[in-house]
Amino acid sequence: MAADSSDSDSAKGQDPTDDDKPTDLGELGTEGATPDRADEPRATGKSESAETSDAERTPDAITASGTDEPDADEESRPYPPALIATAVALPVVLIVAVLVAAILARRVPVEREPLVLGPVPAPAAAGEACTKLLPALPGEMGDFTKSTLVEPAPPATRAWQRPEGGDAIVLRCGLDRPLEFHRASPLQIVNGVQWFEARDDAAKASTWFAVDRETYIALTVPEGSGPTPLQEVSDTITANLPAKALDPGPLPN
Repeated sequence: MAADSSDSDSAKGQDPTDDDKPTDLGELGTEGATPDRADEPRATGKSESAETSDAERTPDAITASGTDEPDADEESRPYPPALIATAVALPVVLIVAVLVAAILARRVPVEREPLVLGPVPAPAAAGEACTKLLPALPGEMGDFTKSTLVEPAPPATRAWQRPEGGDAIVLRCGLDRPLEFHRASPLQIVNGVQWFEARDDAAKASTWFAVDRETYIALTVPEGSGPTPLQEVSDTITANLPAKALDPGPLPN
């Protein structure tokens, strides 16, 4: 018992500072133990400001943040029938409009330059026959329409051209008897009028002379004009000028 008391007194007599020293267990608790998780910040990958729920954010904030994704139902929703019909019809309407514009452009008269014609001797140009015939001539003959002549134009002369211009049909009235017309010349009757043809291969045209009227009438027709010009002029001559006996020239020597 005396030994125990001595040990006890000895323990009581130790330096009070020894009680303040951390024990090994205390050091382990400070340096090696895992800290209390309640004191740790949550490592959720989001800041505290980012933890605000989507429900608390305004629609403007959601839109600005770029996190609002389109609804899958909206993506799979079919286009309205009216929109589809418009998309299909629009190209068709454009094609039709282009075709109509092209057709109208072809129908618009083309402004042609006035036609220049050289003078030809026509001693009877001011006579009664030409004065009566010229106003009765048609304004159109097939694809050809009446041309404007550069002044001063030859007397008793008319011309027709295609809308785009080109070689003209030319009528001259009151001419002298053509030198090529003689008793052996072949003639062709068209709608009651006797015609003599003088072919010009270099110009690719034929000049037809009406030889059975009061005066000689020449109609120059370019190749490819068809029979319409000769037929229509023949009808006009028959309707306005009476026929007369032929007066061919002498046979050539």
